[in-house]
Amino acid sequence: MIAFLRQILVALALLSITSTTYIYSYPTVHRCRFPRQPSSSKPAPFRLLALGDPQLEGDSSLPDPNEALLPSFKNLWQDLVAAHSISHRVLVTRSCLRALLLDDIPRALQSYRKRLDLLGNDYYLAHIYHTLYRALGPTHVAVLGDLLGSQWISDEEFEHRGWRYWSRVFKGGQRVDEEVTAGIHIGTLGQENVWKRRIINVAGNHDVGYAGDMTLDRIQRFERVFGRANWETRFILPDKGARNNISAVPELRIVVLNSLNLDTPATDQELQRETYAFINNIIATSRPVEDQTSATVLLTHVPLHKEEGVCVDAPRFDFYDEEDGGGLKEQNHLSYNAGKGILEGIYGMSGNPQAPYGGLGRHGIILTGHDHEGCDVYHHLPADPDTESRSWAAEKWDTSCQRHKSSIPGIREITVRSMMGEFGGNAGLLSAWYDDLDEQWRFEYSTCSLGVQHVWWAIHILDIVTIGIVSAAALGILVL
Repeated sequence: MIAFLRQILVALALLSITSTTYIYSYPTVHRCRFPRQPSSSKPAPFRLLALGDPQLEGDSSLPDPNEALLPSFKNLWQDLVAAHSISHRVLVTRSCLRALLLDDIPRALQSYRKRLDLLGNDYYLAHIYHTLYRALGPTHVAVLGDLLGSQWISDEEFEHRGWRYWSRVFKGGQRVDEEVTAGIHIGTLGQENVWKRRIINVAGNHDVGYAGDMTLDRIQRFERVFGRANWETRFILPDKGARNNISAVPELRIVVLNSLNLDTPATDQELQRETYAFINNIIATSRPVEDQTSATVLLTHVPLHKEEGVCVDAPRFDFYDEEDGGGLKEQNHLSYNAGKGILEGIYGMSGNPQAPYGGLGRHGIILTGHDHEGCDVYHHLPADPDTESRSWAAEKWDTSCQRHKSSIPGIREITVRSMMGEFGGNAGLLSAWYDDLDEQWRFEYSTCSLGVQHVWWAIHILDIVTIGIVSAAALGILVL
């Protein structure tokens, strides 16, 4: 019997070691890596770890802390005093015990289970970030909105979840400084290591609300804890000698956009005007469309418009009743016109072949969140002799024939699958490099998934059990 128990312990230890090794080296096991430039052994100069929709929950998912721990006992003494007989007191006591066993204790256990679940979820998300960070070495990190689970939480709860975000999930990460986000910051790729620890936070609907419930207070508390909602920064490649001025140096532009108030009706129209003013400034300060040495990476939360069936989420809009303001309450995508404004404004694309650069626009890529399932599409203007009637369409990237046609305007949009456990703990890996032969930027994308949170939980529970048994055997408490 003792020999059998020893065999069980050895098997437990081996299983624990193997499974723990797996989850702490899963990027290597799954062969995850940032895409590399063809025929080059060097990593891309820009490597973005993109994470979608962590949605940290909190007190809104827990029982009310002001309620009594055992409500069934709250009025027990008064009821016993008021009882007019011994048999009545017995009935009162029996009813109280029944409520204790069937209601109070299960409710208390559920509360503690939920608190443990929230703690474990924080560390599950942290595991994804830290493991990928160590294994793959990104140059930049972005979280594409819905950092928290609800825009309706109190300021106190918002601050607490913000503390969890920075102290647990992204421990060691840094909020992007105001001196970077307040103006146009120009850096050099590979020469500013501080970006490796900065977290680019995009505002999501669960952070600041949709246009119909977005307020200045919600924007201000988001920016105080996580950084500015609308901003840009630029990176250049080191001068290679053939270029005599900075305007000729290849430039990668990172634009962080709060797309949640692009559509109407918006409750706070001043906030909406600020967002459109930001977009207009992006357009005004861009290099000429003909200058293909520049490219733009747009990071925003709400995906651009697509027809039903292209992605999991179909187009959908919902609005508040008139008595509640009539504002935009919910949306799956941007409206067609809002998306068109981004494609033709920020990226300068056009259906008019007589437009600058033949209407093909600027190079770049769009990364979004919101649709937890993720999606990868190519937005394009299909060829049509009647240039005035051309309208934007989207098709899946993998099966798109249009993306191989260099004569039509188009751009790739990747909706990054959520990093939440029920969606497999996913992460996006975006690489960008400058192609000296074609004199333009290239982008490639891959993904890496840890697996559902139950696997992470099971392995850590197994570790605790194994350590407990081994420790008990070592101390002589358990004889094997």
